[in-house]
Amino acid sequence: MGTQPNIVGVHLVFEQAGQVLLQRRSPDARFAPGTWHVPAGHLERESAAECAVRECDEELGVTIEPQDLRLVHVLHYRTTIGSTPRMQLFFRVLRYRGTPKICEPDRCTALGWHPYSALPSPLVDYTAVALTAIAVGRSYTAMGWGA
Repeated sequence: MGTQPNIVGVHLVFEQAGQVLLQRRSPDARFAPGTWHVPAGHLERESAAECAVRECDEELGVTIEPQDLRLVHVLHYRTTIGSTPRMQLFFRVLRYRGTPKICEPDRCTALGWHPYSALPSPLVDYTAVALTAIAVGRSYTAMGWGA
């Protein structure tokens, strides 16, 4: 059967008073244009924690420390049979320094706090699944793998 590489995505879950921080992706984005999503990025030549630290700085202008991250959900996602699967890691950010702001206006057109009970639409499909799972304490979901 052999092994299959996976793309690894790192997603940041900032929470306050029952709300989660979401960004609306640019209408020109390659992936999910005009859709709400948590701050996220792909692993480069770094650990998942290093990726989270880098993405927080690049996308939001805030500083986090690796020890202030808690892995809260893993979503193993495949869009179609034969596509490269994606291992999506969702980290809750426990503490950060600074105020989240839009630092990449070419990639993000809005930033806001949204209640878990009233998430905006459209929302990236796997993000909706992961946030729903996080809200009920479920740590793993597989999506797009069939029966």
